[in-house]
Amino acid sequence: MSISNNLTQIKSQIPPHVTLVAVSKTKPVADLMEAYDAGQRIFGENYVQELVEKHEQMPKDIQWHFIGHLQSRKVKLIAPFVSLIHGVDSLKLLQEINKQAAKNNRVIVCLLQIHIAEEESKFGLDEQELDEILKQVQNDNENYKNIRIVGLMGMATFTENQNQIEKEFQNLKSIFDKVSQLSTENCQLNTLSMGMSGDYQLAISCGSTMVRIGSSIFGTRNYQ
Repeated sequence: MSISNNLTQIKSQIPPHVTLVAVSKTKPVADLMEAYDAGQRIFGENYVQELVEKHEQMPKDIQWHFIGHLQSRKVKLIAPFVSLIHGVDSLKLLQEINKQAAKNNRVIVCLLQIHIAEEESKFGLDEQELDEILKQVQNDNENYKNIRIVGLMGMATFTENQNQIEKEFQNLKSIFDKVSQLSTENCQLNTLSMGMSGDYQLAISCGSTMVRIGSSIFGTRNYQ
């Protein structure tokens, strides 16, 4: 199957209210351009350097999402152009994003990453840390003018056990439902980013509004 056919097939299985992020890490620009020519405009990358290089080479109407683990010292490299940062997992990182966004005279849109998986290797906030960050941002509007938190993101455990994945997605949805009622100028939570190639349909049935799909579009990855 070609990339454009894969995209068409996946889009036919996704309801209109769900945003498709084409995860293009490790893939060459030619593959991304095939997806672009088929109408895809939202791409997700995991590595800062790769994202910067692809942004320079590709059309400027693309929305670039950063979906990997982001180190504070690298925020400045993507701050001029990134559309959405998925994996904000600390107040320190959020403050750095705000600082770099201000330098670029922009507001950067962010999702807070919640730890829902059983694997220790996954990053993310627990519920208490989430509450503390939301309180801080909402009570101190002045110091967070250049970020906007629009939702939550989470990654399920890497397992064949569908019941476990479903339980983790439902857990994230219930956390999302609790916090999405809190609304201030820089904090309006309406996006729930969960679900990847192997589990996006399950994620959508659990309430996801944004799915991150890579290998089902571009084929398996070749990690050098």
